[in-house]
Amino acid sequence: MIELAGIHKAFGENRVLRGVDLRVGRGTSMVIIGGSGTGKSVLLKCILGLVEPDRGRITVDGLDVHEGDRDAFLARFGMLFQGGALFDSLPVWQNVAFRLLRGSLKRPKAEAREVAIEKLRRVGLSPDTAEKFPAELSGGMQKRVGLARAIAAEPEIIFFDEPTTGLDPIMAGVINELIREIVTEMGATAMTITHDMTSVRAISDNVAMLHDGVIKWTGPVAHMDSSGDPYLDQFIHGRAEGPIAAVR
Repeated sequence: MIELAGIHKAFGENRVLRGVDLRVGRGTSMVIIGGSGTGKSVLLKCILGLVEPDRGRITVDGLDVHEGDRDAFLARFGMLFQGGALFDSLPVWQNVAFRLLRGSLKRPKAEAREVAIEKLRRVGLSPDTAEKFPAELSGGMQKRVGLARAIAAEPEIIFFDEPTTGLDPIMAGVINELIREIVTEMGATAMTITHDMTSVRAISDNVAMLHDGVIKWTGPVAHMDSSGDPYLDQFIHGRAEGPIAAVR
């Protein structure tokens, strides 16, 4: 579904991506791990066409991300942002239905609200949440609203950016279960960025480790612990000693 071949991206002297090769199968869940500042978010932005690589090619369903109709291309994606990124001035249902109230996916307001309430129910929130504002919700509830918004337009591909950041372990577990269930139900292709190894094991089919601008290891999550790769082994076990130098 998604293929990256030889992707390079530098910002001035900072060479963030140095030849990334990665394939994400249709209907599978890929989790990208790696230290802070290794280019994971830049990689997602390149796929979305928000950042243009200096070299290399990215295709989605066989088509170059820079070709064709941009609105139609972006309509295929859903996104759960790290900080929630909810609009404080809009009630919850309008946050969830944001894409359904404008642009090429626009629907009548009443219909959009019905879809929003349905998606809120899917993530475990009651209909009375719809009229509340984000500031009235807990962090876990805000994350659920963000997830409802990500799936509101029935996207083919969903990106999750640190989906459990800032949540307690129990709520993080709830969000992980919801992500896994929803992705499976929808048959969506998923890409997730996370440092949380519990999330990696809960939601991934395959794992890719990004370090020093390249994919150091990729494979099924079941093979992660026995990979024999020193970079991956150090990262997943949180060891101070190893080929990944700690920033002091």
